[in-house]
Amino acid sequence: MTNARHADLGDIDEIIRLREIILAHWFDMSDTAWKAEAAAILHRRLDEPKPTMAVTVIEAPDGSGRLASCATGVIDERLPNPANPSGRYGWIFNVVTDPQWRKRGYSRACTQTLLDWFGDQNVHVLELLASEQGKGLYEELGFKVSEEPAMRLNLR
Repeated sequence: MTNARHADLGDIDEIIRLREIILAHWFDMSDTAWKAEAAAILHRRLDEPKPTMAVTVIEAPDGSGRLASCATGVIDERLPNPANPSGRYGWIFNVVTDPQWRKRGYSRACTQTLLDWFGDQNVHVLELLASEQGKGLYEELGFKVSEEPAMRLNLR
């Protein structure tokens, strides 16, 4: 299995490039204003003394200095309940592999490294939204479809 590493500030441009690949499935990417805000958030969150965001990455094996894959996770605190007495929840998103490097286990390695990070942070309840393409991977890692219906409101 390929080993993923935790991203550093030098990886921000590549993380955003990979994010653009996944977002292109749902959005018109002609407006690039979001990229500067994404870079600012990544810079701030990855540079915290005790980060509550982690991005795991795998470098492209061609020596280009680009990233082949990444996965992002954030820690959120909610009020505790019997199923999660710490109230700490993890959210996984932005799991993406550059098309030329797919089918090599990179998303799995990035996600597993992220799961290990969550465990180290005492976060034991994790959530994500799975695409049809990623659903099998997440099921293999132990994720199950939640019984709780999800709803969304966009105030914009």
